[in-house]
Amino acid sequence: LLSSVFLSSRTSAQLVAPLGCLVSRQKHTLPDLPYDYGALEPHINAEIMQLHHSKHHATYVNNLNVTEEKYKEALAKGDVTAQVSLQPALKFNGGGHINHTIFWTNLSPNGGGEPKGELLEAIKRDFGSFANFKEKLTAVSVGVQGSGWGWLGYNKEQGRLQIAACANQDPLEGTTGLIPLLGIDVWEHAYYLQYKNVRPDYLKAIWNVINWENVSSRYASCKK
Repeated sequence: LLSSVFLSSRTSAQLVAPLGCLVSRQKHTLPDLPYDYGALEPHINAEIMQLHHSKHHATYVNNLNVTEEKYKEALAKGDVTAQVSLQPALKFNGGGHINHTIFWTNLSPNGGGEPKGELLEAIKRDFGSFANFKEKLTAVSVGVQGSGWGWLGYNKEQGRLQIAACANQDPLEGTTGLIPLLGIDVWEHAYYLQYKNVRPDYLKAIWNVINWENVSSRYASCKK
């Protein structure tokens, strides 16, 4: 688990050291959005995007940095009890950072419609049709109890697309082995200011801003 969080949240393998000998590292930083906070309106309003990005995601990044420092100290001291006690915070904040970093790129003001090419063919192969896929991912996302995520992932072992739900900020790959292609955040902070407690309305709207070019690019990369 810990190695998944560390490895998934690094952009360069040079920043990762074996858990037994952590060296000086760069701190995680909040990624910039590739569009303005209001760019996804009317489907997701600017206030939600600003709070979601600059407050919620920023908090995961800050807490992840603090937790990793504590973990580094526990490693240096050989304090296994402290290392184990820090794992939930690493999973939660590391997952929050990983998930949101994917989520922002999965959205676009020029999104919506259907994917093209290989991704569309794979969706038809594994779900029967794009409409069936959309209905299934929406249903899985609506059905998340409490807070969590709905995901389209790639099962590399089986060579097929798969839908999954993850609780809280559990990262898809670190907890299921599926490679994340498209994530839908169904925490209330992602939609409550605009859609109140009506999650299905938010999920209906978000399909209008899905960045299929990004999802297709992720699919092509994980098949290599």
